Amino acid sequence: MSNSTHAHLRYNVLDYCFRNKSYSFDELLKVVNQSIAEFYPGEGISIRTLREDIKVFRDPINGFGAPLPEKIRILRYTDGSFSIAQRPLLDYEYYLLEAAQQLLTRFENHPKYDKLAEALIKFQDEETQDSDTSRILYYDHNEEYKGIKHLKPLYLAIKKKQVLQIISKGFKEEKTRVFEFHPHILKQYNRRWFVFGVNHSRGIKEWSIPLDERLEGYEIIEEATYIESDTNWDVFFRTMIGVVRPKDGTIEKVVLRFYNGREKYFKTKPFHPDYEEFFEDDKQDQIWFQSIINKELVQQLLSYGQDVEVIEPETLKQQMKLNSIGMQNYYN
Repeated sequence: MSNSTHAHLRYNVLDYCFRNKSYSFDELLKVVNQSIAEFYPGEGISIRTLREDIKVFRDPINGFGAPLPEKIRILRYTDGSFSIAQRPLLDYEYYLLEAAQQLLTRFENHPKYDKLAEALIKFQDEETQDSDTSRILYYDHNEEYKGIKHLKPLYLAIKKKQVLQIISKGFKEEKTRVFEFHPHILKQYNRRWFVFGVNHSRGIKEWSIPLDERLEGYEIIEEATYIESDTNWDVFFRTMIGVVRPKDGTIEKVVLRFYNGREKYFKTKPFHPDYEEFFEDDKQDQIWFQSIINKELVQQLLSYGQDVEVIEPETLKQQMKLNSIGMQNYYN
């Protein structure tokens, strides 16, 4: 039976190693113990425990059923897309989840824990359902999204202030790009994660990388010195919609008029957190906010169809007009 001490940490480290690198048994033991020591100084695991962990990974019934061949010197998944994050919870993990939920009941009236409690409920609902008829919660998520596997390694890289060599390739690009990157923050938008930081190779301090198939890989540059961020990220994101900031973008006043009562829908779920209402009686169907004009803003406006009109600025009105003409041409 596998040692349960720090098992969640060990399994995540092993999963990352099996997916991204090729290790011998001794190298793997060293990496796992280094990771444990970072969080729990002076602690580690034995050779026996690591052997038991590898058995858990290979076990298709009581373990993860990982594509990890036996009787080989180098340990690595034969299927690079596999991750234990895609597998059902193990028994001890169910126990940890139940314990976490019980702990949170002590803080059930504290707003700080609302989102975590919601996440636990969602997770439990998916793990315990026997069939579609037993499912209670249905929520919006991207079932095809594979970029989530990058989330924890990049989160740890930010915490540890590690410099990365990024390998990426855009959907429309023919060549792969390799550059030095200093990660600072992670941002989720439209069911997709992005990491922001300094692209040192191009001298851009607010570079964004989507966590999807465009991110082909990354390695830690051990000898590089980490560059701290001097960006106020709260202001950075509150002055635009989404994650794409045009190079020469400036903040402008955006005024919108809604039709068919759609202003009420906007006010219950605004796509800009700092919108303002007008005091005049004849402008109760209008709102305004300060924002950089980008593609995400245009996309949000287009989602309202004919129920929204851009009053100002003129540049945004022209963009909406061009989109309208382009769509009209599809149906002529």
